[in-house]
Formats: sequence, structure tokens, C-alpha cells
Amino acid sequence: MSDLDPHIDAMLKAAAANRLPPMKDRPLAEVREGFRILGVGKDPDAPQMQVRDLSVDGAAGPLKARLYTPSGAPKVSAGLVFFHGGGFVIGDLDTHDALCRRLADRSEVRILSVDYRLAPEHPFPAAYEDALAATRWAFDHAAEIGFEARRIAVGGDSAGAMLAATTAIQFRDQGLGPLAFQLLLYPGVLTETPTASMQRFGEGYFLTAEDMLFFDRALFPTEQHRQDPRYWALAKAPLQGVAPMLVTTAGFDPLKDGGRLFAERARAEGVTADYLDFPSLIHGFYNMCHLSPAAARATAETGRRLGEAMGALEEV
Repeated sequence: MSDLDPHIDAMLKAAAANRLPPMKDRPLAEVREGFRILGVGKDPDAPQMQVRDLSVDGAAGPLKARLYTPSGAPKVSAGLVFFHGGGFVIGDLDTHDALCRRLADRSEVRILSVDYRLAPEHPFPAAYEDALAATRWAFDHAAEIGFEARRIAVGGDSAGAMLAATTAIQFRDQGLGPLAFQLLLYPGVLTETPTASMQRFGEGYFLTAEDMLFFDRALFPTEQHRQDPRYWALAKAPLQGVAPMLVTTAGFDPLKDGGRLFAERARAEGVTADYLDFPSLIHGFYNMCHLSPAAARATAETGRRLGEAMGALEEV
């Protein structure tokens, strides 16, 4: 096993020395603002490009969204509909602004980042319904936002990766459109029993088991909602026929084994599924490029892989 990246290690030690009360013991507004402070305005190297705020259709009304157009992009290019992470409870367009800039710049793919509804104000399945509606909107308005209709992908990190993968499954099942690709950054894949990575890294590595329990309780209004097939889709739905994917994980992430097993299952069911692990990093590293050169390099590599995957479709 690789050593933990020293820059990440220093950040974790500093956080431990200034330990905040658990999320469940703090006002939700404070938890959300703390996440914003962590990731917003601290990435001076995030690329500059054309960025436009707009509105897209959600399942229950308009949603804020942000369109990133890489410098020098043609009038029409491949496009990625992106859903931010944060356990379905925290995160927004700003917390993932730098990540979207870095991915768009490195991949030369336009990115549409969607501000879906969050729990507990909007419990399950609001986020899932918004993700599906926003992706359909991207197809319907492809010309308006510069997306080439046959090269539209979905993606996200953590909870957002769960939304992207579930949307891809629904697109297949409902015949909604030819999704080109899935970019799944350390997705939260449910397992029947705790994985080795969940047991080993569930405390002390940024995302904790206690955090995940907090998110889970905020997301579900009833136990019946927890059994909804959409929530379990990554664990139980057949994958044959879904769009090709890239799954990434971090070596010190409790979600690592779930992501790895999901990629393996996708390949076993005939899906083109690349898997890329960054062994020295932790969950959330895509938002830590300003803290860790290793995280910045990993983000650049992920963007390069996205660009290769979407660019290859041009030649088909």
C-alpha cells in the first residue's frame, strides 16, 4: 500500500488538532458553509475560461446551472452533465467550480454543472429526479449550450457520481437517448456488508462513517424510501448496455472498494469500464488541488482520460 500524500497528511493532522463537533451536532447552514470555505476561492491555478450561469429544468422547477466552455473550443463539442458531491446534503456550484474548470480545460469538453435539490429540505428522490430531468434538458437544448448531441456524457463525484450512474441506467431502461460516457469519481456504491476499505478508512481520512450516517439520515424521510431501486441501482441493477465509463478511486477512501467492485462488475457484464486508482489520496481530493500537487496531477490525468474517451467518439 502506498504512503499517504504528505500534503494531505498535513491537512488531516491540522484538522484533527482543530476538531469540529460532528456534523450532526452543528447547524446545517454551518456545515454547508464550512464545506464551501474548504473548496471555494482557494485554487488560484484553476484555469480561466468562458463560464456562464444559466437555468435548466429540474423535476420540480428550474435549477441553477453553470456552463464551462474551454478556451479555444469549437462552436459544438462533446459535453458532460456534472453533478457535485456532498452526500446529497452539502455542496453547490461554487464548491465544485475549480474542479469543473480543471476538468474542462484538460479534457477540452464543455461541462454543464447542475445545482440539484439537496436534502433534508428535499429528501430522496428529489436529487435523482433532478439529475434525470437536467440530463434530458441537456439533450433537448444541446445546440443552445454547444453540446454535440451524440457526444453527451454524465459525471460527478461521490454522491454526484451515484446520480450520474443511476441516470445512465435510467437512460438505458427508458430509451431516453444515446449517452456517450460516464465519469464516476469515487462513487458511493452500496454493499450488503462493510468493505475492507470502509472498515479501515472510516475514521480519520476526511470522509468518515459518522458523516455518511449523517447524510443517510438526512436523505431518507422513511425506511420505505431507502428501499427504492434507484438508490440501490449501482449495487443491484443490471449494467449491460449502459454507457462506457471511467471509475476513479482514492487509496485512503472508505468508498474505494465499492468503486473498484462496481467497475469490475460493469466489465463482467460487458460494459467498457476503465478503472483508475490514486493510491496516495483521500476522498474529496478533486477539491484539494490547491493543497496537494498530487491531487492536481490526479485531476489533470482524469481530465485527460475524459478528453480521450470523448474525443475518440469523434472518429467513429
